[in-house]
Amino acid sequence: MDIPGKIEVPASTPWPIVLAFGLTLAAAGLVTDASVSILGAVLAFAGAVGWFRQVLPVEAHEWAPVVQEEIVIATSRETVERLAGMGSVPRTWLPIEIYPISAGIKGGLAGGAAMALLAAVYGIASGNGIWYPMTLLVAGSSPSIAMETARQMGTFRLQNFLLAVPLHLLMSMMVGLLYGAMLPMTPRRPILLGGLVAPLLWSGIMYGVLTFVNPVMNQRIDWRWFVLSQIGFGIVAGLIVSAQERIPTRQRMPLLIRMGIEAPGLVPEPQGEAKP
Repeated sequence: MDIPGKIEVPASTPWPIVLAFGLTLAAAGLVTDASVSILGAVLAFAGAVGWFRQVLPVEAHEWAPVVQEEIVIATSRETVERLAGMGSVPRTWLPIEIYPISAGIKGGLAGGAAMALLAAVYGIASGNGIWYPMTLLVAGSSPSIAMETARQMGTFRLQNFLLAVPLHLLMSMMVGLLYGAMLPMTPRRPILLGGLVAPLLWSGIMYGVLTFVNPVMNQRIDWRWFVLSQIGFGIVAGLIVSAQERIPTRQRMPLLIRMGIEAPGLVPEPQGEAKP
């Protein structure tokens, strides 16, 4: 039977709440008193019976009025809000251009050479020997070397040389790649970031770590020369990287092209090419 202006819906019932309250009292009686559990069991049984009688053998229904409403989708804003001072400047994609991987490798190798030169000057000026900085680099992986005297650490050892050279080159290239990734983010002040901010930050981290991890090696390092060599690395690496030709990013290209999927119609076809 249909009633105009009304719709048949399941009838509302309080029995589920009664059942839930009874189960709660039954559980609470386990830590309070048995009478609470008995009362809860009675309420839970009554709620279950009442709920079942509401849906069995035939589910109870009731008639609810149908209210006709006209749905209008509109916005209360008449104009598009913009950031103050931006005007009609479009959103900028940053970085627009980046350095190739080869730029970071070149900058890292050049910076590593500058750092090695400054370290050799320090070894001669301090009287510890030209090989002293090299031995300090290896001492990070061998605590026994850090326990030696400055005179012993300043002597040449082939095994230390064969370990220090590839380690220094690897670290220099890795930092150079990091510079190549960071410098496009500050294109106006590349030397400030690479030659001052990054070296000071890295030196501070190293000083704090070695104070707790290897205090003996921390005492062997002249931190003024360490910071100076880091700044020298940063300036040289920053100059070499920033002098390389940058390549445009692919951010504005469609997603299918960036994924390497051939998508005809997204890119204009070359002029004069014969179509099949």
